[in-house]
Amino acid sequence: MNFFLDHDVPTDVGRVLRLKSHTVELLEDVLPKRTDDLAAMRYAAGRGLIIITCNRGDFLRLAKAEPHRGLIILIRRRTRIAECAALLRFLGRAGEAGISGNVNFA
Repeated sequence: MNFFLDHDVPTDVGRVLRLKSHTVELLEDVLPKRTDDLAAMRYAAGRGLIIITCNRGDFLRLAKAEPHRGLIILIRRRTRIAECAALLRFLGRAGEAGISGNVNFA
């Protein structure tokens, strides 16, 4: 799968996704650091990328009004290992068909 990680997602998550052969673009690598959420969502949508963010409030609101390939709200946990494990479990259960065009929580 192809993912776009918002600036608030730990870089460890991107590293783990790449180890599992997913394509990952980090906001900080492709857009200016101060890019607003709407521009980030439009960037990802224009490239067919599934967005992963920890910014629940703003992206849930935007997902109602803006087209997107899929949105995953990553729930913060006590450790990065727990966050990565929860995300990988979710991806295994949902698959690309379950994520595409939907708002999901992992």
